[in-house]
Amino acid sequence: MTKSSRFMEYLKIHLISLEQDLEQIDYVNGHHFYRVKQAEIENTRHILSVATDIMNESNERVYG
Repeated sequence: MTKSSRFMEYLKIHLISLEQDLEQIDYVNGHHFYRVKQAEIENTRHILSVATDIMNESNERVYG
């Protein structure tokens, strides 16, 4: 497994962990913490998306 692949797997696992954390937050009493966790999830999804695009682009150059 390459370092890039390991990083991608880490991001996927981290995203699952963040989503599980979000499920534990009471929206009414912890609105601020809920919004912060949502932002963390969106940022992680964005990084994962960009990293995936970069890896796919690299693979196209090598194999395409």
